[in-house]
Amino acid sequence: MLSAYIHIPFCRRRCYYCDFPVSVVGDKNPTTGDRINGSNSGTIARYVEFLCQEIRQQPHASIPIQPLNTIFFGGGTPSLLAVDQVEQVLQTLDQCFGIAANAEISMEVDPGTFDQAQIFGYRAAGVNRVSVGVQAFQENLLKAAGRSHTTEDIYRALGYIHAAGFTNISLDLISGLPHQTLEDWETNLEKAIALAPTHLSCYDLTVESVTAFGRQYKPGIKPLPSDETTAEMYRTAHRVLTTAGYSHYEISNYAKPGYPCRHNLVYWGNRPFYGFGMGATSYISGDRFARPRKTGEYYEWVELGARDQGGGERQENGNLDLLLDTLMLGLRLQKGLAIAPLVERFGEAEIARVWQRLQPYCKTGWVAIEPENAIEMAAIERIKLTNPEGFLFSNVVLTDLFEEFEEE
Repeated sequence: MLSAYIHIPFCRRRCYYCDFPVSVVGDKNPTTGDRINGSNSGTIARYVEFLCQEIRQQPHASIPIQPLNTIFFGGGTPSLLAVDQVEQVLQTLDQCFGIAANAEISMEVDPGTFDQAQIFGYRAAGVNRVSVGVQAFQENLLKAAGRSHTTEDIYRALGYIHAAGFTNISLDLISGLPHQTLEDWETNLEKAIALAPTHLSCYDLTVESVTAFGRQYKPGIKPLPSDETTAEMYRTAHRVLTTAGYSHYEISNYAKPGYPCRHNLVYWGNRPFYGFGMGATSYISGDRFARPRKTGEYYEWVELGARDQGGGERQENGNLDLLLDTLMLGLRLQKGLAIAPLVERFGEAEIARVWQRLQPYCKTGWVAIEPENAIEMAAIERIKLTNPEGFLFSNVVLTDLFEEFEEE
């Protein structure tokens, strides 16, 4: 199974919490007054050309050819692309790799950045899953986060999406925003459920030092909610969404039956994928390759050949790194990790060390095993974080686990 992530770095403005590699294009063309998008921006059009050039230059012959099963347009704001630009990227991928008939083709879209004709066009081009950057339903919280859309834009966008015939719809929400209360958060969850998405991603705000929030706020200090409040927000999301029929299948993600994000399951399964575009990372043949995070450097890299083997930043992954990555990613999932494949891949001694380090957390109720009455490691079939408490304290568990291997 192969997947491709496509990074579209453009945003009309940078949200105050964002530390992704993005390029701000502004709201309106200063000459015409039109809203900026891929149909009237030479900057966006040029990037799409370089992106397709990078895809065509990949060394496909060295990798077994198989059609892409998932494609994900992320950003940035992919919904700034014109329909013909999305078609251009998908056609290039199809020519170079092939796209499976039942492929999941996802696109992140932001309210206020597309109209009805555009979303109908994306659907006709092959996009069959959309992830809508809602974040909050309160105007004051949207403004505090630096979002460019309004609550009215959210409902208009969902109307367009439903009219276009999308049935695989995800909504993004953020907890822990400045001035956000527990009541605000519960209201957001209820309003999201009322829109009948098949998937919800609920992210806790992370204050990165390089962001506007990082310069203004310190975690846990007002107007940011306290750690106790954000923990209760997490528990509330679990309670409200699972009661509404969503499976809490990953730390931050909930899905109706049959609708988990297939693309993200590739990441959490630590399986290979391509990453194309500025700042994107590929994971092929056990190695990770990061593209340059600045536009000019990315264009120069593409012009030099854009080969994973000969450009970008190669991130070597030894067997220990692979083990830690597998644990970190797999324990994000509600089903956790099967022990037998871990032992087969990394050896019984290494997995025994993992089990020894995790055992105390079974007593705290943060780690669980299957079957529950297993005593010896040889009898354990699966290990996982409990839901929601183990998920909530996953950083504590994983930090302790990584310390076991720190000196190596």
